[in-house]
Amino acid sequence: MTMSLTKLALFAGFSVLPLLALDAKAEDLIVQYDQARLLQLDQPAANIIIGNPSIADVTLKSTKLLIITGKTFGVTNLMILNDEEKVIYQSRLMVRADDSKVVTLTRADSQFTYACTPICQPVMKLGDDEKHIQGLAAASAQKQKLSEGGPDTSQAGN
Repeated sequence: MTMSLTKLALFAGFSVLPLLALDAKAEDLIVQYDQARLLQLDQPAANIIIGNPSIADVTLKSTKLLIITGKTFGVTNLMILNDEEKVIYQSRLMVRADDSKVVTLTRADSQFTYACTPICQPVMKLGDDEKHIQGLAAASAQKQKLSEGGPDTSQAGN
């Protein structure tokens, strides 16, 4: 008899859970890697919870407008609560690659990725050749330094 009461209690508890989340939206939220996406809310947000903050970042533009940025590839969840701590939005959050106009070149055991929009430029992508990524990272760091007014430390002038 005790076993059936336990099962009944568990069943009753699990059957109430879907009722608590009726206001939550269930569709997937897809964000491209290294890109931002806006999310407009119907109610003001008080608390934002990301299951794995290494996958995506959320910034409040206003209490009803969020900016979601894909930081790395993966799947996590996003929950938003109002000031009464009720769920006003929840979804699975997927960060994926933007494969439109992307070309991947495979040469022997090495992989190189290019974004062709319309001229092909090298880009970093997981799985690419390590030297290719290191060269792109160095060029990116140099570009960042120059944009901040730092000295040109590249070897191009020598």
